[in-house]
Amino acid sequence: MSANIESMRPQSWQGVDDIVIVGGGLAGLFCALKLAPRPVTVLAAAPIGQGASSAWAQGGIAAAMSPGDTIDKHLEDTLTAGAGIVDERMARLMISEGPDRIRDLLAYGVPFDRDLEGKLVLSREAAHSERRIVRVKGDQAGRAIMEALIATVRKTPSIRVMEGYVVEELISEGRFVSGVIARPDAGQSKARIAFPARAVVLCSGGIGHLYAVTTNPAEARGAGLGMAARAGAMIADAEFVQFHPTAIDIGQDPAPLATEALRGDGAVLVNRAGHRFMTDLHPDAELAPRDIVARGVFGEVRAGRGAFLDCTKAVGVHFPELFPTVYASCRAAGIDPVTQPIPVVPAVHYHMGGVLVDADGKTSVDGLWAAGEVTSTGVHGANRLASNSLLEAVVFAARIAESIKGMLPESSLYEWPKNAGENDELVTLEDSPELTSLRQQMSAHAGVIRDADGLKGLIREIVRLEGRNRRVRFSNMAAAAKLIATAALKREESRGGHYRSDCPEPLDAFRRRTFMSLKDAEAIAAEIAG
Repeated sequence: MSANIESMRPQSWQGVDDIVIVGGGLAGLFCALKLAPRPVTVLAAAPIGQGASSAWAQGGIAAAMSPGDTIDKHLEDTLTAGAGIVDERMARLMISEGPDRIRDLLAYGVPFDRDLEGKLVLSREAAHSERRIVRVKGDQAGRAIMEALIATVRKTPSIRVMEGYVVEELISEGRFVSGVIARPDAGQSKARIAFPARAVVLCSGGIGHLYAVTTNPAEARGAGLGMAARAGAMIADAEFVQFHPTAIDIGQDPAPLATEALRGDGAVLVNRAGHRFMTDLHPDAELAPRDIVARGVFGEVRAGRGAFLDCTKAVGVHFPELFPTVYASCRAAGIDPVTQPIPVVPAVHYHMGGVLVDADGKTSVDGLWAAGEVTSTGVHGANRLASNSLLEAVVFAARIAESIKGMLPESSLYEWPKNAGENDELVTLEDSPELTSLRQQMSAHAGVIRDADGLKGLIREIVRLEGRNRRVRFSNMAAAAKLIATAALKREESRGGHYRSDCPEPLDAFRRRTFMSLKDAEAIAAEIAG
């Protein structure tokens, strides 16, 4: 809690907002809609949808909705991908409620692909035993979902959207969160505004931008994770970072994504010599779990042989209409994926770890709920099954809404003024020198392949950078990085998205989830830094 918070006069609805949602991505907007007609304030750093990883999701949402599919089959695939540490009860809950949430999205106007009979067209992705990915125009699911939700949110009178507000701190009183502190004007204002609230829902996204190579937007900097940890929230499974094996390697930050669905439709991975290297590494080749494919691609790139996704035979001339987003990214870089293999590299894509929550999205701190990538529900284990992330976001966002409705007294509908607090001239914040250095160090030492010496060096570097940059926003990001690095150091084995070259095998002693507070991480860091 900031020292001068008491002197800050709240500038919200009658002094106290009913509910404040941090983040304008899928989880935040879906939760706001499910809470209607309760008054809700959504604080977003960028225009809603633009700073959200959800809008960039290409594959779609996994749900057991085909005649040959079952909840048990979807659960088994999730457990297998999660490498032994999935919370089976939470995963079954998510998968069971998935079809209802798909129907909610349809009701909000999401144009999921249908056949001539009006049935949903389902695709298959890596490590799925059935075709169960609900998608839009091949690779545009995330964008289409967000556009539909944004349109619905804009016309819902109980939802106030305030764009360009960068949330920097949770207002905490002991073990209770009672609001947030945000900086307007895309975080560039000298003024900070307090938003006291009866409930705070953290939907701030992931940690991708803590790494030098990522498919995530710049807003995904681990700030929400850091804020929650600094407020005393328990963090779970922080070491498990998923690297997407096929980010398009054209030097962009963030890196454009070549969707998993391309390999689901038959695209193959080859090196510069044309050798299909994944057949040497796993019986499922390109459709192996993401961690295995990511290490395969990483190995070829590191060895100087390069890695390329060859779609010329599997997709060919149909590329523009089947995968327009990927096609546009390639063409902009001078690559014709119809006739040329696409250069690819692993990139940070998703964080399986995060703020520990229960089945109702409640954190270990009273007054604080959380949903989406900032959380660890336990449904992903050590390695997320493709397209389960959007499913997790909508399922637990809906459960949070029900939890809040059941716990807080009813609040009367308040029609917020139209376009309250919006700012159309938002500025993208540049990385500070300390963040640039942090991103490079995280990629080098907490990336696809890790070891103890590298992680210890990384932890010492994080402590050094913290001493150089004491701004609140950097403290949040440094806290998130410290939790990832210390948790990775403590897990002396390899499992799922966490691979240690000095401990390359999974061990039964580590077949469990990890739980860590920021205090725990700081104690480890202090010992290493000396």
